[in-house]
Amino acid sequence: MIEKDIAMKTRDGVTLRADVYRPDKPGRYPVLLSRLPYDKSGGRRMGDIDFFVERGYAVIFQDTRGRFASEGAEYYPLIHEANDGYDAVEWAAGLPFSNGNVGTMGQSYLGATQYLLAPTRPPHLKCSFPVSASSDFHQSWIYHTGGAFELGWQIPYAIFMARDTIARRKLDLWPALDRELGKAVTPWTKPLSDEAYRRLPLETWGELLEPAARYMRDYIRNPGYGPDYSRIDLECRHDQVATPMYHVSSWYDIFLHGTLSNFAGLREHAMTEVARKTQKLLIGPWAHLFPYTSPTSTGTGEIDFGQASLINLHEVQLRWFDYFLKGVDTKICDEPPVRIFVMGENRWRDESEWPLARTRYTPYYFHSGGRANSSNGDGTIGTRTPAEEPADDFVYNPADPVPTRGGNTLIIAMGVMDQRPVEARADVLVYTSDAMTSELEVTGPLKVNLYAATSARDTDFTAKLVDVHPNGFAQNLADGILRARYRDSREKPTLLKAGDVTKFIIDLWATSHVFLPGHRIRVEISSSNFPRFDRNLNTGEDQATGTRIETARQTIFHDSRYPSHIVLPVITR
Repeated sequence: MIEKDIAMKTRDGVTLRADVYRPDKPGRYPVLLSRLPYDKSGGRRMGDIDFFVERGYAVIFQDTRGRFASEGAEYYPLIHEANDGYDAVEWAAGLPFSNGNVGTMGQSYLGATQYLLAPTRPPHLKCSFPVSASSDFHQSWIYHTGGAFELGWQIPYAIFMARDTIARRKLDLWPALDRELGKAVTPWTKPLSDEAYRRLPLETWGELLEPAARYMRDYIRNPGYGPDYSRIDLECRHDQVATPMYHVSSWYDIFLHGTLSNFAGLREHAMTEVARKTQKLLIGPWAHLFPYTSPTSTGTGEIDFGQASLINLHEVQLRWFDYFLKGVDTKICDEPPVRIFVMGENRWRDESEWPLARTRYTPYYFHSGGRANSSNGDGTIGTRTPAEEPADDFVYNPADPVPTRGGNTLIIAMGVMDQRPVEARADVLVYTSDAMTSELEVTGPLKVNLYAATSARDTDFTAKLVDVHPNGFAQNLADGILRARYRDSREKPTLLKAGDVTKFIIDLWATSHVFLPGHRIRVEISSSNFPRFDRNLNTGEDQATGTRIETARQTIFHDSRYPSHIVLPVITR
């Protein structure tokens, strides 16, 4: 049975509309609620519907405020989802066909609505199943953990989302926005054209989008963490959450950081012991927007992880919802709380915690004779501590940035891509180990401790962990970026003094990967990853309004006083 555009009033009088799918036979059923900004009724029928209706659930998809069939003067991402989500849960619990037990589900923004709802603790919310969503929407949505703007997907995503607002307001804006788009590289939506990605100043995008997406102006003009961002930060509210949650993400997901942070934070800080014990985590080998119904995909980008990687998340969801919403003892809470896919050896493994308690955090130091530029240079990496060695240097030119090749991104090409084209550049330092003689497992959080000096007042440093296969294929595993002005604080940026040696800690998030015999560990160091991240112009000027470009000479030290290294989370096998 299908009921379309069922109205619900929020506490402030806004009407939100939902489509309801439920079994044909009369009765009261547990409800699965998803809230989304992408048109509940548009396109093909969502895969989450029939599977659960056929198994005795009512499924509700609701357009969020300011989107499609729902009212709202303006669509402003995320800020209304906590209160609106609370109201939607309690409304769903009181519907005539509901038995009062409500669970939430969905991926990406549909996962974000679940996370933002959680601290409000609606009485009828029994469990959640968020997939591929963030935790701190400043550092893992709009900006990156290192402070750079997520240019690669934020602007084209805002253009994609603006179409509904343009139609609702009858604006003559779409032709101008459409001209900014390039060729689609994913089946979802188009990235910007090369020219559009390079446009300066950044605030031009806020001005162009303001009639249909005012929030983009606010994002660009306010790069530092502040009160507006704290409103959409679950990490500072873990102690207000009492909901059992099954968190799902993937090693190449743009929101991997948020999933890991929410799971670990709630396991430690959730407000009740029951909530702390009913947090579960599953991390697969995919990128964002993988087909997570039945079954998942076997690969991402230029690699296939094989049939062993397949998993049917619907079956996992059903056991979760049956346990909390129907009282069926599916034993799901008796199982280990963590399930991860270990790449390299390509198998699933259960664990008791994240990060793993048996981790040996092992520094792998950079070495060279001063010529680590490109994969043809003399850069090496290993556990031997450095003695007196010459530094490496390169010139970072924002007019010729290192191009993005895969990784944890969205809209532009995602996942695994061979890194050899970027490793051929002189502005990429490459440090490579000897070939492995035995397996080396790396599972857990990754950080690079980089000692560097620059001629600029502000600049970026990037790092990437790579597995070099025996045939030369350079598989990216994890990467990160740090905007120097945010090296000490997201709230209070401070510029550099040119020439001073400074320690930069670059967060590469996490991975689980086995370097097999014959493979080599590689770390790349540079100063750009474009267009995934906006370019640092090296001038120290305001990020939103800056247009002047300067080159920067970057010097990377790796000696006894300044031992630059990556910390690998080694797991004894």
